[in-house]
Amino acid sequence: MASSQLREEVLQANLDLAGSGLVMGTFGNVSGVDRDAGLCVIKPSGVPYEELTPDHMVPVSLASGEVLAGELRPSSDTATHLELYRAFPCGGVTHTHSEFATALAQARLPLRCMGTTHADYFRGDVPVTREMTREEVETEYERNTGLVIVETFATAGISPQEVMAVLVANHGPFVWGSHAGDSVERAQVLEFLARMECMVRTVAPDAGRAATYLVDKHFLRKHGKDAYYGQR
Repeated sequence: MASSQLREEVLQANLDLAGSGLVMGTFGNVSGVDRDAGLCVIKPSGVPYEELTPDHMVPVSLASGEVLAGELRPSSDTATHLELYRAFPCGGVTHTHSEFATALAQARLPLRCMGTTHADYFRGDVPVTREMTREEVETEYERNTGLVIVETFATAGISPQEVMAVLVANHGPFVWGSHAGDSVERAQVLEFLARMECMVRTVAPDAGRAATYLVDKHFLRKHGKDAYYGQR
């Protein structure tokens, strides 16, 4: 069964998301995973953020997707979260409909790596998925959304540990991290970068991406075994 600590962490992450300005109404959701217990905990579907308590957080089996306790239905995006946990080594997932990242997703444009601000968090472009087929949408839509995300990374050879976000075509962003709160922070960064990207596309439509060696330098000084940014 889900620990009280994980329920508290996922609740706080959802409240942080609500306070971040990235969501309106009941849009958006955050989950966290306990791989040893074989489950994730996620926000319930359609419950206003201001009403949420730890007991509202819904534990779901990683293997089957079955709700393990309580009477509330989990987020409608749960099956997408589960596919990301099954495929990627992450500890938390956030989904939003944040304005600028969603605009890029709806335009089916990747979030290009144009400079060092981006490279501090993502080692290259944040990709946009292909459009989903009618069959994928009409049959197990949420699960297929996750599978298309995984396909996007596999096909392009992108590391989900170096680019921990994606834009789902015509839908919006999914972001993951080491834990639920980390994924919310990355979602905030993603929206900031998406806003800058929209500005760049307006003022300099022909601007080129940042050089790979510059991107690598900024990413690797913050991430990996040889990172030297911050304190030990």
